[in-house]
Amino acid sequence: MSLSQPTGSAIIPVEASNSAMSWGPIIAGAVAATGVSLILLLLGSGVGLTMVSPWSGESSSATTLGVTAAIWLVVVQWLSSALGGYVTGRLRTKWVTVHTDEVFFRDTVHGFLSWALATVFVAGFLASSLTSLAGAGASVAGAAATSAAAAGTAAIASSNGSDLSTSYFTDALLRPEQGGGRAENDDAAATAEVSRILLQGAASGQVPDGDKTYIASIVSARTGLSEADARARVDTVLKQIDDARVAGQQAADTARKAAATTAMIGAISLLVGAFVASAAAALGGRQRDEEEDLLTIERREAA
Repeated sequence: MSLSQPTGSAIIPVEASNSAMSWGPIIAGAVAATGVSLILLLLGSGVGLTMVSPWSGESSSATTLGVTAAIWLVVVQWLSSALGGYVTGRLRTKWVTVHTDEVFFRDTVHGFLSWALATVFVAGFLASSLTSLAGAGASVAGAAATSAAAAGTAAIASSNGSDLSTSYFTDALLRPEQGGGRAENDDAAATAEVSRILLQGAASGQVPDGDKTYIASIVSARTGLSEADARARVDTVLKQIDDARVAGQQAADTARKAAATTAMIGAISLLVGAFVASAAAALGGRQRDEEEDLLTIERREAA
């Protein structure tokens, strides 16, 4: 069954020839928000650097720094997004013959797009900056790691440059039944062999009792301590090594939690920025229309 169009004067819908999107105000608001964001981020970085000191006991705690950074990140989003959204709403042209609800929706979308564009600009700028800093840091860290590895290898490797694990097991094969062998009378040999044992223990997570006893015999021969005192010294040093390893793991876990918290706070601040930009654009658009209506009334009264 086909639908028939009524005869006579039919209502013909009128389609606007212009797009509902005003990219000029959107770009202008995004540029304004980007500029304010960069200024506030640099200001926050300067304030943050004043809270950190290389001298012991003079820096703020990590918790204080984290909370301050989170609050400042939210403030940056509020201020920059509010400004960008408001500029977008005030600069767009008035939409005539458009329902009030549709005007509100368009203003909200314009503010959201302005915020999204500004976020892309700021993210691109920060990504390029962080990439440059990370590249420089990686180069320095790589050079330091290479130097440290070379120094460590030179200190603990045998004269023919064999692998550390192979050297450790070779030492275990040639280890005398009693005493420390040639390590008892050779400082370099004692240092190298004990270092290989400690590094192997660090790699495997523990030092076997046989290795502890052997190290204690070397310490006893080199220092003149009794076997019991030498074993106590070995246990103390091994505990210090284990404590350092646990402290490193705790620091890594703390950094992981801090990164997770920063990511979540960053996501929340971005959501807040999107809402603020949309609301500010709606406010700016409404004020712009009110000013236009007031100007029209004044012109009519003057005429």
